[in-house]
Amino acid sequence: MSDKRGWGKTVLGWFVVDGEARREEPSGDEPRRDEQEADSPAVELQGPLPPMVEGSVDFGQIYEAAGVDSAGREQVSKARELLRSLPTDTPATVKKQIVEAALKAFGVPTARIIEAAVAEIHALEAFIRAGQAEVQRTEDTGNRRIAELEAETARVREAMQLAVAEQEARARAANGEKLNIQPVLEFFGEEAVAQVVQDSAKLGPPR
Repeated sequence: MSDKRGWGKTVLGWFVVDGEARREEPSGDEPRRDEQEADSPAVELQGPLPPMVEGSVDFGQIYEAAGVDSAGREQVSKARELLRSLPTDTPATVKKQIVEAALKAFGVPTARIIEAAVAEIHALEAFIRAGQAEVQRTEDTGNRRIAELEAETARVREAMQLAVAEQEARARAANGEKLNIQPVLEFFGEEAVAQVVQDSAKLGPPR
């Protein structure tokens, strides 16, 4: 009985799609979404993920990538167009009779359309899963790169801080040694020092 209920919840998920991905906690006797999805046959898209172009996607590419045959897709499309052409106030039972009669007239088995429609749903679910997997890979790669850059930034900052500290130490040491030499120059006097500096080929002007 639980298998039937799980399958029923999965089928219900094909009809109810919340664009905002509303999350509701299931009651104790209801299967979770991951359990519902496990009931559905796994479908994988072949080739690269069909791209989004200005917020739109070519669903035909998705169905082809999932192996949904073109004949079945065309039948689903015609059935959808037929449903849309009916007046909105037409009772559901009458709509069903009209659609089934039209399909029978064209020799299209109802089961064939259902099969193709379910295959399209599986393809779309696979498209969502593949997109989420791609997002996850991008996030993983981005997070690793960010971590590498942050580590590199930390190393650069550490090197900068070390360079500043070393320069400060150099300046202190050199200034200390200048103070040791200063008394010698003071002893000879400013004029004598200036004259020697001016006449020396080794010494340039003081900086």
